[in-house]
Amino acid sequence: MAQRDTRRLDEDDVRNRPTRYGSRARTKQRPAHEDAASGMVVTVDRGRFTVLLNDSGVQLTAMRARELGRTAIAVGDQVGVVGNLTGEPDTLSRIVRVNERRTVLRRTADDNDPYERVIVANADQLLIVTALADPPPVFGLIDRCVVAALTAGLEPILLLTKADLASPDVVLRNYAELDIPAIVTSRGADLDAIRAILDGKVTVFVGHSGVGKSTLVNALVPGALRSTGVVSGMGKGRHTSTSVFALALPPPQRGWVIDTPGVRSFGLAHVSADDVLWAFPDLEGGAVQCPGSCEHLSAADGCRLDAWVEQGHSSPARLEGFRRLLSSRTDLGGAVTPPS
Repeated sequence: MAQRDTRRLDEDDVRNRPTRYGSRARTKQRPAHEDAASGMVVTVDRGRFTVLLNDSGVQLTAMRARELGRTAIAVGDQVGVVGNLTGEPDTLSRIVRVNERRTVLRRTADDNDPYERVIVANADQLLIVTALADPPPVFGLIDRCVVAALTAGLEPILLLTKADLASPDVVLRNYAELDIPAIVTSRGADLDAIRAILDGKVTVFVGHSGVGKSTLVNALVPGALRSTGVVSGMGKGRHTSTSVFALALPPPQRGWVIDTPGVRSFGLAHVSADDVLWAFPDLEGGAVQCPGSCEHLSAADGCRLDAWVEQGHSSPARLEGFRRLLSSRTDLGGAVTPPS
């Protein structure tokens, strides 16, 4: 019967597995890519990114580097790029760094979707393009775009098209107390007022299909060739832009226009009541007196904003506008006519 070895084992008894010839230890340290060229993402298409280099103006195609993992990259992002930087056909570069963003415009597929989608990075303002007729204004969608802009740190601007078909008075009155700039235009009208508000800014265009958004982009950026379409007899435009695309304004103007596909909904699952309140500094003092879980929708639920307004700190119209924007987060359908 063999005797049991009772001596204590130490590191000399450990059997090391031989390594493969020429292998080297793996490391989590990644290259710093200090020599990476900087550029701006101008379009995204199925895992491929078009990047415009800041220094040379060369436009190239790039892919996401493995070390970035699932890092989201959006139009407007400032990125670091390595590899072939000539921009020649059939060449591919790598995005190795995404710089910190100034602003982020997000949306969700619907109000129950927990996953946010970054639409545009580093924009300054959101131009909400709305036709006054054919198709008529959808106030629920406009409200949602306003909320998305305010909570993203962008300035919302209303652009009301087709004023030759209907009066803008109802729409202008509906947003007067929200202090949102508005431009009214009609077919064939001069675009100088629009150019002035775009100059020196990164502006995202958003709106329903058929409101004239792509036609406007083509007029502002000759050679853009954004697709345009007709409005059906049901008042619904067919989708004409199918991707987010950044376009540089022609000299002597500075700035960028970022065109987006026509939208039918704008999910706000990522937006809270406090996010909307941030855009209403005249109401913040009253909100701190509300219960901790207050949704700020009604005095019957304990909201103190009504009393705050009665004390003269804000106006009833401002409070009504604030509550309308809050309600728009759960009103998927929107309203074709303004609230009473």
